[in-house]
Amino acid sequence: MLGSSDQPLIFELADWLETPVGQYVRNWEQQKISAMVANAFGYHAVQLGLPQWNLLEANRIPHKIFTHQSLEGVSSSGGTLSLYAEPEYLPFESQSVDLLILPHVLECSNNPHLVLREAERVLVPEGRLVISGFNPWSLWGAHGRLPALDPVTPVPAPLQVSLPRLKDWFKLLALEIDRGHFGCYAPPCFSQRWLDRWSFMESAGDRWWPVCGAAYVVAAVKRVAAVRLVGPAWKEKDKKRVRRAAVAASPRRSSPW
Repeated sequence: MLGSSDQPLIFELADWLETPVGQYVRNWEQQKISAMVANAFGYHAVQLGLPQWNLLEANRIPHKIFTHQSLEGVSSSGGTLSLYAEPEYLPFESQSVDLLILPHVLECSNNPHLVLREAERVLVPEGRLVISGFNPWSLWGAHGRLPALDPVTPVPAPLQVSLPRLKDWFKLLALEIDRGHFGCYAPPCFSQRWLDRWSFMESAGDRWWPVCGAAYVVAAVKRVAAVRLVGPAWKEKDKKRVRRAAVAASPRRSSPW
């Protein structure tokens, strides 16, 4: 995907993350993703794109890999490896990655569904996938659709992947949402001064309009079909007991996730 300066959109996003509003999004995502990956275990953890932003630092998996979409900065040290890779064509064997993080990768790709298919391919069964992105139905997304106003983010609103769309893709790929968060509720603004003034919106947004956050983070697990053992039929009293338990169960509070 090319930006206005004939460079991949992910590079424009990397520069934007150094601005005050970019740091606002970056700090929120770092906090949420760190909590999501802290207890993920396995042998290999991979972060696709934005290698200068370490989203794996809270994770204890021994072998960590960061991919670049440029040959610059490719190196290795200790248990950390950085390499060149296109997110649509990952250089990993099928079912070889335990934890995979995609920070804004889907919306910066020409073929986000192909990227997601590749992610599902390389994940081990019960492997964890963490995705962050901009919410096109937020105030920032609406702001970016108005032609007379400068967009807040370098990712145009039509390229941003909404949560319902992401859920549909997950269903096709046998990925099950484990948890998710919306955040960054401040109105469209560019200076640190105004971001500080609107800081009270974080707690208010989580309570009153959670689906309108400017950014989201979602974690999913790769499920595999379980083998079903055929055994003797349940007794009738066992069936009645299960029905009574189901009726007595209290309903869960509705959630956007």
